[in-house]
Amino acid sequence: MLTLNHFNFNVSNLERSLQFYQEALGLREVQRKAPEDGRFIIVFLGDGKTDFRLELTWLRDHPQPYDLGECEFHLAMQAEDYDAAHARHKAMGCICYENQEMGIYFISDPDGYWIEIIPAR
Repeated sequence: MLTLNHFNFNVSNLERSLQFYQEALGLREVQRKAPEDGRFIIVFLGDGKTDFRLELTWLRDHPQPYDLGECEFHLAMQAEDYDAAHARHKAMGCICYENQEMGIYFISDPDGYWIEIIPAR
């Protein structure tokens, strides 16, 4: 039996991404890995409720923006207070797509990754 452990996004500016994920989604750093030569930094973020982690990877030798293709993948997060989350994300200016018929919306992180926000069901 396999269980979900983590999902990775490579980021171009680690500090900017850490600030975004804390402000937008309430995720906090739970683990960090960095070799002495500084070629990469891996930070795992958690929600404080589940064991699932979001891994942010910064690579020193990848200065160009990441090519996300058609962005046909995304991470989904459930909002306990959907209206409050929507208001916060609207104020941050990070909502990139809304589907009112389905009752969901997406935000975009600083590198262009999409995160789906769904209400508690």
